[in-house]
Amino acid sequence: MVRIRLARGGAKKKPYYRIVVADQRCKRDGRYLERIGFYNPMVKENRFEIDAERLKHWLSVGAQPSDRVGKLIKLANTKV
Repeated sequence: MVRIRLARGGAKKKPYYRIVVADQRCKRDGRYLERIGFYNPMVKENRFEIDAERLKHWLSVGAQPSDRVGKLIKLANTKV
């Protein structure tokens, strides 16, 4: 199954997450199919960005968002 999830990057105590589309059997920070956005919890402005067109595409072909990505998507929809 294909999942839309967060892949951690950044340094120790300074996380930075890429929003990626990956097979659920792959490691958290491992191989992914496509990077569709980012989430940076350490900054006040421009904290979250996602390519809505690619998100709709992956959801239409059956990709399931993780719990955290689902919350971020809902947050983005309320701001738009």
